[in-house]
Amino acid sequence: MKRREALGVIAIGAMGVAVTPRGDALAQQPAGPSPGAVLTGQHTVKPLPFVPKNLRGLTERLIVSHHDNNYAGAVKNLNKVEEELSRITADTAGFIVGALKERELTFTNSMILHELYFGNLGGDGRAGGAILKELADACGSFARWEEMFRATGMSLAGGSGWTILDFNFHTGDLHTYWSGNHTQALASGYPLLVMDMYEHAYQMDYGAAAAKYVDAFFQNIQWDEVNRRLERARKAAAALRD
Repeated sequence: MKRREALGVIAIGAMGVAVTPRGDALAQQPAGPSPGAVLTGQHTVKPLPFVPKNLRGLTERLIVSHHDNNYAGAVKNLNKVEEELSRITADTAGFIVGALKERELTFTNSMILHELYFGNLGGDGRAGGAILKELADACGSFARWEEMFRATGMSLAGGSGWTILDFNFHTGDLHTYWSGNHTQALASGYPLLVMDMYEHAYQMDYGAAAAKYVDAFFQNIQWDEVNRRLERARKAAAALRD
């Protein structure tokens, strides 16, 4: 399917209009949720994709607390915010709408980034596959990429934020980005590798020693998952060019 055709299908689905090959509208009906769609306020907490006690250098207590409190808290708060947003009317004060929309973005990104973060843990930390070559090509060597990724993470030590290896759809390149909070993200990026640098991700195990946490993170990267994300990004980029 070409990009223009795909966009047409999306637009038709959004409007809830059935169309014949000649373009005649057969029905004008409210569109129901698409398969797999999440209804307002109905996001669910995803379980950890690995056995937490099997990680190296990151304790089960830390990982479970991070998942059950920080991540699950973002999901629950997003549900509450979406419920409040559903009650907005034309008469709702602008400052209320603005505050809710800011919280919606914060909790949405927190949910997504946490799921990506946990999703790229549980491996043996040994990089391989296409991502190894792509990072070497992008940065001169894999070692240079790792050096920059670690340095970006450490620039957030003692504060809050994320370090994200993104596929940049605007340029087609792989690049590591700094995010000081949940709402700072590349406008046209697909996260391939996500490292949580909020203190809750390491304080229980390492206190203020963020560098030890970064070392432990690298020991547990699930590079197979990173390669799967890279493959999906490449396919999406090719579709956008059609």
